[in-house]
Amino acid sequence: MRSGILTLFLALCIFCNPAWSQEKKYSIIIKGGHVIDPKNNIDGIMDVAVEGTPGGTDGKIALVAKNIDSKLAAQVVDAKGLYVTPGLIDIHVHYFWGTDLKGTYRNGPNGLQADGFTFRSGVTTVVDAGSSGWKTFETFKKQTIDLSQTRVLAMLNIVGEGMAGGKFENSLEEMDAAKTAEMAKKYPNDIVGVKLAHFNGHDWTPTDRALEAGKLADIPIMVDFGGANPVLSLEELYLKKFRKGDIYTHCFGGNSNNSGKGRESIVDVSVNKVKPYVIEAQKKGVIFDVGFGGSSFLLAQGQPAIKQGFYPNSISTDQHTGSMNNAMKDMNNIMSLFIAMGMDFKSVITASTWNPAKEIKHEELGNLSVGSVADIAVLNLRSGKFGYFARDGKIQGNKRIETEMTIKGGKIVYNLNALVEPLNLPTPERK
Repeated sequence: MRSGILTLFLALCIFCNPAWSQEKKYSIIIKGGHVIDPKNNIDGIMDVAVEGTPGGTDGKIALVAKNIDSKLAAQVVDAKGLYVTPGLIDIHVHYFWGTDLKGTYRNGPNGLQADGFTFRSGVTTVVDAGSSGWKTFETFKKQTIDLSQTRVLAMLNIVGEGMAGGKFENSLEEMDAAKTAEMAKKYPNDIVGVKLAHFNGHDWTPTDRALEAGKLADIPIMVDFGGANPVLSLEELYLKKFRKGDIYTHCFGGNSNNSGKGRESIVDVSVNKVKPYVIEAQKKGVIFDVGFGGSSFLLAQGQPAIKQGFYPNSISTDQHTGSMNNAMKDMNNIMSLFIAMGMDFKSVITASTWNPAKEIKHEELGNLSVGSVADIAVLNLRSGKFGYFARDGKIQGNKRIETEMTIKGGKIVYNLNALVEPLNLPTPERK
């Protein structure tokens, strides 16, 4: 008797809530958007169908095609006039927030909570760039990686404590390649690289130890030089130290002069040209990452490079409390800045999706291939008069990217203008 009543109840639920019925082949269909999927060379008006539990986080890309029948979906997103791309990937953030007031970016006040700063910018995956080291990574994993809706990965700092200030970051004793590699191999799903940051001094030892750890764990390294007198040669770093796939972040920063002190820049400002060995290095597989940050980008470097056709491999924010409300703001703002400097929209999307996915060896991300995880950004490319700035000046642009919707694992996690029907799926009552 009880079994019969339960069957009748379920039948009535399906009849009353057609969004949950078995006739719905897809959980979401995104209709009429301009799809840009660099991996699959898609660039045109298409529909995207997501297959998975309605409202769940198990969604996969089911189909990318023209005119998919809306009646087949539990929810339909109206993307007419908008761009549909893979979820954005930001490979340089600092999200190891915490209560250690002396910890700076390591379990300290300079870090940010992931979910408050990702989905509203179309970002579904981030890489924390060296906030934690082998001594502190498991704390970071427990309180941030494991608790965030955002997919949070990590570059492990060669410094054991992580990014905990000059005392630690300038200590060679803190730089242990073997223990760094051991931790990276213990958590291969979470740790995607080794980070060297902020070391001051004309000494290649920190770079060599980061490289040793990267080789032991078979992962790339990311380098953020501090200052040196004389500078540590970028030509030597790129052509003698780096392996194919190693990453130079803050690529448009540096001292931007020819003084030979501090941090060298990639553009020779005396002729406003990218140095020849930089172009050679990129062709050989060295990765150039933006890492805009609070003051790690110069228009005097970025503008002539873009004009010359030298594009960054990946666009990233270096987002933390010191950059989030400054010139940087978020991924959308930096992507818009690069459009204003002359980088075409499709290349900007590539540098924010498929390229970073390859750089961190997570090629299941950053694309809209059938069967891939349904991480999707719906973007509005607004026209108007907009201003962008850096620590050395400002420029104007006529385009600005704004995120309309973000879908993570098949679930709508950010929805700016309610462009979905039905807006809220019915939730079965709890008994």
